Amino acid sequence: MKNILLLVSVLFALACKNPVEEQENKKLNKLAGDYVRLGLTIGQYDEDFVDAYYGPDSLKPSRAAEEDFPKDSLVASVNELMNELGSIAHSSISDSNKIRANWMFDQLVAFNRRIRIFSEEYESFDDESRALFGVAAPVYKEDYFKDLVKQLDGILPGKGNVSDRFQRLANKFIIPKDKLEPVIKTAIAEARKRTKSHYELPANESFTLELVEDKPWSGYNWYKGNYKSVIQINTDTKSTIDRAIDVGSHESYPGHHVYNMLLEKHLYHDRGWVELSLYPLFSPQSLIAEGSANYGIDVAFPGNDKVTFAKNVLLPLAGLDTTGIATYFKALTIKGRLNYARNEAARGLIDETMSRREALSWLKKYCLMNNETAEKSLDFIKKYRSYVINYNYGQDLIKRYVEQNGGTAQAPEKRWEIFGKLLSEPVSVSRLVKP
Repeated sequence: MKNILLLVSVLFALACKNPVEEQENKKLNKLAGDYVRLGLTIGQYDEDFVDAYYGPDSLKPSRAAEEDFPKDSLVASVNELMNELGSIAHSSISDSNKIRANWMFDQLVAFNRRIRIFSEEYESFDDESRALFGVAAPVYKEDYFKDLVKQLDGILPGKGNVSDRFQRLANKFIIPKDKLEPVIKTAIAEARKRTKSHYELPANESFTLELVEDKPWSGYNWYKGNYKSVIQINTDTKSTIDRAIDVGSHESYPGHHVYNMLLEKHLYHDRGWVELSLYPLFSPQSLIAEGSANYGIDVAFPGNDKVTFAKNVLLPLAGLDTTGIATYFKALTIKGRLNYARNEAARGLIDETMSRREALSWLKKYCLMNNETAEKSLDFIKKYRSYVINYNYGQDLIKRYVEQNGGTAQAPEKRWEIFGKLLSEPVSVSRLVKP
């Protein structure tokens, strides 16, 4: 009898669902469809705008792109959609509807700025990154980088300037080209095994690995939907053993491949939030995506796990000597903090306070890049502009959030748990930057 009464109560509650909330849900779903259509329309002109789409074909543009870029009409559509979403975010009694409305609103701020960038209307580096990604990265003076280089000077073997000594050490661990694919596949397989021990991934998930050339980036994940990815590794520059772990994990497990899969599964399929079927590259979503992909490397390979795995598995597979590998990874930890120097090069180029020649010299001096890698980095900045902040500042914001919520190195299970939630939710940047 109690079970019957409970069932009746549940059915009554469902029948009496708030009609105002139901109407709001319908409106929000319509606006989400408009958001996707608008993003895909922008992508008809700006080929870098849409990084992934796996939603319904009915939302794809039905007309071919116009000959001239319709900047004014696109901006007007963005503003109209922002007004409607802002109204829902302000008045909704539903927390989930507020989250959805606010998330799309923030994304549309980025739509507006990217439309203007595509029309060659530029702002300062910091103003651009705030509009596109929701934050401006901290500024570091040259003395900060000098101090880090000094620390490297104290641990690197040999004589000469720090950059040359670092390159000599790194050159010992360059993966032969004929061993590159098996080494990267082995690194990804290990990252996948570690990730699957903590997360339940879709049974049909998979990826294809491709080695490519003539790209401005070192690696890329092209997410195709239905839990499938194409992972490309650029072979323009030589690959050191650490890159197999870092780029492999960043693009796959628990990086971009897992991030996109979990969003598709939990938000698009399970909850029907169609806005998450579109991933606009120049948006706050990329701060989360790149920051989590970089932080995820340390989640999967904590402490000394990277050096141990490289020494015991990857270096023998590559046919390389293991002598000096511990020093190399110690140097890489310090070098990782020098990554903010790339932001300063990008800031200088975009704000026109640094010439390309000066930026090249800066990257070689403070990012310890060789000439080939520095040139490639400048090509990336020219194409993607302030996007560079997502890798370092995004990583630091994700790290701080996870650790503030108990996911410290001393609590690895909690760290995987908090990290997994971030990969499965529409995270706002404001949530990450809260002190």
